[in-house]
Amino acid sequence: MMKFRFRRQGNDPHREKIKQDLFAFNKTVEHGFPNQPSALAYDPKLQLMAIGTKSGAIKIYGAPGVEMTGLHKDTAAVTQIHFLYGQGRILSLLDDNTIHLWEIVQRENRSHLVEVHSFSLPGRPGIESTSATRVTVMLLKLSCDLLALGTEGGGVHFLELPTLTLLNKSLFQDEIMQSVPEEYKCGKSLGPVESLQEHPQDSDKILIGYSRCLVVLWDLNSRHVDNLFLGKQQLESLVWERSGNSFVSSHSDGGYMVWAVSSSNPCTHDPISSTVPYGPFPCKAVNKILNEIRFHFILLFSGGMPRASYGDRHCLTILQDSSRVTLDFTSRVIDFFTIHCTDKDKEFDDPSALVVLLEEELVVIDLQMAGWPTVPAPYLAPLHSSAITCSCHISNVPPKLWERVISAGQQQCPLQNYEVGELKDPIQKPKTSAFFPHALCCHEDGTVRFWDASGVSLKPLYKLSTANIFQTDCDHNDSLTQAGEEEWPPFRKVGCFDPYSDDPRLAIQKISVCKYSGKLVVAGTAGQVIVLVLSDEKSDHMIDVATVDLLQDREGFTWKGHDRLPPRSGSVVFAPGFQPVVLVQCMPPAAVTAVTLHAEWNLIAFGTSHGFGLFDYHRRSPVLARCTLHPNDSLAMEGPLSRVKSLKKSLRQSFRRIRKSRVSGKKRAFPLRSSSCLPQVQEHDAEVAPVQRRIEPRSADDSLSGVVRCLCFADTFLRDGTHHGPTMWAGTNSGSVYAYALDVPSQEKFSEQSVEALLGKEIQLMHRAPVVSIAVLDGRGNPLPEPYEVSRDLAKAPDMQGSHSVLIVSEEQFKVFTLPKVSAKTKFKLTAHEGCRVRKVALSNFTSVSSEDYSENALVCLTNLGDIHVFSVPALRPQTRYDCIRKEDISGIASCVFTKTGQGLYLISPSEYERFSLSARVITEPLYQTGYYVVILSGLLDEMRSALSSPVLDSPNSSADVTLDTTGELTVEDVKDFLT
Repeated sequence: MMKFRFRRQGNDPHREKIKQDLFAFNKTVEHGFPNQPSALAYDPKLQLMAIGTKSGAIKIYGAPGVEMTGLHKDTAAVTQIHFLYGQGRILSLLDDNTIHLWEIVQRENRSHLVEVHSFSLPGRPGIESTSATRVTVMLLKLSCDLLALGTEGGGVHFLELPTLTLLNKSLFQDEIMQSVPEEYKCGKSLGPVESLQEHPQDSDKILIGYSRCLVVLWDLNSRHVDNLFLGKQQLESLVWERSGNSFVSSHSDGGYMVWAVSSSNPCTHDPISSTVPYGPFPCKAVNKILNEIRFHFILLFSGGMPRASYGDRHCLTILQDSSRVTLDFTSRVIDFFTIHCTDKDKEFDDPSALVVLLEEELVVIDLQMAGWPTVPAPYLAPLHSSAITCSCHISNVPPKLWERVISAGQQQCPLQNYEVGELKDPIQKPKTSAFFPHALCCHEDGTVRFWDASGVSLKPLYKLSTANIFQTDCDHNDSLTQAGEEEWPPFRKVGCFDPYSDDPRLAIQKISVCKYSGKLVVAGTAGQVIVLVLSDEKSDHMIDVATVDLLQDREGFTWKGHDRLPPRSGSVVFAPGFQPVVLVQCMPPAAVTAVTLHAEWNLIAFGTSHGFGLFDYHRRSPVLARCTLHPNDSLAMEGPLSRVKSLKKSLRQSFRRIRKSRVSGKKRAFPLRSSSCLPQVQEHDAEVAPVQRRIEPRSADDSLSGVVRCLCFADTFLRDGTHHGPTMWAGTNSGSVYAYALDVPSQEKFSEQSVEALLGKEIQLMHRAPVVSIAVLDGRGNPLPEPYEVSRDLAKAPDMQGSHSVLIVSEEQFKVFTLPKVSAKTKFKLTAHEGCRVRKVALSNFTSVSSEDYSENALVCLTNLGDIHVFSVPALRPQTRYDCIRKEDISGIASCVFTKTGQGLYLISPSEYERFSLSARVITEPLYQTGYYVVILSGLLDEMRSALSSPVLDSPNSSADVTLDTTGELTVEDVKDFLT
């Protein structure tokens, strides 16, 4: 024992080389919608879109799979961004009044977004206030050699590009006021510059709009006012008509005006027309307006709603002749643009699509189809359309299940098209991969959304809703169906972001999937456990309902939490896709904390804060119900809404923990118990290896000790060492592990015989830390295969000759016990007095980057400090450690999900996942290598009318060669030509 204590692991060069080939940490891509977007830009020449955020990030999007991100050094909001057309450069204006120039440059055969220049406008001599030089608007000339800056003080300054050099040709208000009629001056300033627009036919002239509604057509060469337009309402925005003979102004009163530009009338008091579309009562400002010509005049503007009745709506109006639609969004409009013809020689703008950036999603409207329908965007679908409550990643989805899920999704949204052959995207899907990854997001509104996780952009495939199973207080369609045809304004609900849930009890807490049988189990906040089966046909049937009392009529119990969700009576119509077959209701209806499915045995196991149950969904009958509550678990007994847990008790328990942490290292031995006579295992913390840490004993009366943290099924040895069979394992918050031997009839006798469960072992971990995970390992130390994998020749049969072992992971340490004796084999103590706790673990397979034939299984562990540890299995030897998530990011740590191939995802915001890889071989990265197709929306406009989406892209590290036909299309190589 003393030899073990002072032993040091030497550096084995051969092992170090193997570890380098197996493990490597990389943060790869960010999935989802940018958090808090604040600016939008579009380059019609390179066909790139950029989004700026309040955190100072700039994200550029090309074809699906092509993304770049730049982050400003200072965390200031991006207020405006502008592309230098066709140059691969972008300008950004920050909230701190600094201007930055970014370039797409090539490094190591990859494209990167790099900041090359920055500029801050100096104060005007004699003016003390810095607000006078605060930039309000930027105008980038089409020639991309001049940048005009409008300020709060009413000045216009000019910078030479790309050097961001201030030119000595600034224009101030006093110079403009010399041309303004005396009756218009009134002793007041013109206010901030609200808009700058370049003349569409004469690049030497710009339109300058001031807040006081003075609009000036300024000649840059002669420094002369060509035209004055004297309005009366506060100005919000300006836009030219294509010919340059007129322009449109929008105002704070909810109206817009059309002005004629004529050399014969240098001072215009009256517009051609003035309209308040939603008057005559007071309206909110029209923040931005666009006018396009496509045979007919099309007007698009945001805002302008009647203050009294619709002042809180987020709207954008499309107006063409007598046709009008008011797009009603659930989040604020940040900005919008149209995809249209930019050739000056063309007679019409011919707008084909409207792209609207909202605070929580991106919406695309087809302007060429009748009715202006919404079309699915190729990326940026909002993961958080309803708040995410849990996540799941499924590796290697069989092609047949993949196709069935896609088919169900297509029937939900006919506009979406996933057929590779009908799309013209030159990045084609590699044909070598026979299996695909899924990501599942479960939401507060009771929905489960299936996403394609094979590429950079998570692509929506299918949405499952469980709300129609229950009778809730609100009907989902009430608010939509009440709107009549005569409603004014003619609102149309657009977008899928819905921040409100009809009933919080619908929220999905846990999920389990069998990818080979097409079965799915979802469990919710009100103790509902739903078993669903994938069906290709529409169905109309009743749902079987079963109740499982986890307390078994325990005396002295009073549930003061929420009620159960009442199921619908009678038949319910279900669309093709996952359809419920049985609803299991846990009593009391506490939130489900763990769930697992074994489709071969037709069994599901579920747990709450009160206990766990086993259910045979084939026979629709409960098999087992076990209460895990300690008598002092008052909080669980009273329910989540109870106030019984007093501050006095909380303080008392806190002081107890402090006292325990200060005691000397004397050992407190807790026996290991089981239903069969097992030898007691004594551990001596004084003799731990130097790399390991002490554990902290916990009291048995800690609150919520009965919470079931994990469940698993396994075919292993529990009764004796010669006969293996089905087992179920459950771990609780108090360090208890229950192992049950199951008597499962054969497939032929499922309808005749019932499943029986017998408690085989009951283990109490000595440190009583919550059990995070349980996994059974075969004779070779490998995890047992999933149901159906062996019978369908999808995995090697487990070693049933040698002795099995069970890996039990608690918040403080890992232990491997031999089976069936349950004697301690090896352990590793991770925790320390500074508060390190295990939060998430997974068994992943790592394949060597040097040889595809060599792989190892490893235990991946994330702690509450945000670091990731990798251990060998079953020896539990530390392999490597990485810093991954900030320890202050509690939600990120709680949301982390590991994949079976050594990758992981966690939420970096309510709408974004950060993806990382621990494997040196399996890495999902953006497709922006030199030569890749870099075209975004307008390059896919033909597809937008039928499906503005592309097929799923596998990761670029696939062994298949991706052949591209970039004839006639701009590539990153073309961008580099522009740069040089």
